[in-house]
Amino acid sequence: MSSYESQIIDFRSRKDKFFKTDPHNTPLTPTQVKKFKHLEYFPPNPELRLELELHDISDKEVVTMQTSDGMWRDYIKFGYFEFDVEGDKVQLYVYKSSEDDEYYFIPFKDATSGKETYGAGRYVEVEPLKNGKFLLDLNMAYNPYCAYNSNYSCPIPPRENWLKVPIRAGEKIFPGAVY
Repeated sequence: MSSYESQIIDFRSRKDKFFKTDPHNTPLTPTQVKKFKHLEYFPPNPELRLELELHDISDKEVVTMQTSDGMWRDYIKFGYFEFDVEGDKVQLYVYKSSEDDEYYFIPFKDATSGKETYGAGRYVEVEPLKNGKFLLDLNMAYNPYCAYNSNYSCPIPPRENWLKVPIRAGEKIFPGAVY
């Protein structure tokens, strides 16, 4: 097992511990915590850890995304990535809450949504690197908190981030997921 794969497995173990033992911050209900053993994941896939150039959008458009509770939130469409998955070229848009925000995220659905992964989609965060590129590690794709508990409000991935290909990386569906 590579050092990278070990880091992914260690992160997942810490996340499981957080879900099980942090009563104030876990997204799980008390009933779910009692039954919780661990989250399910695809095996780490180093090929889905990508350093990519961000294709900038000169006219930063404000996009309104519907949330899981029927509300709406504004995000700035910041740019997009293009990359290959199993020989298919895909494109995913990157969003920010505001121009000053340093948190970049990608809400997405793929061919595993509703089968192997949460039906409403998953999220993955991206990190700017010192070389001008961004790190997109799809092994870190995760379910939004609303997958575990309907008390959370989560943005629903916009249609432009619905992929026809499967992203078999990151977190799988949670048994009893809330839709």
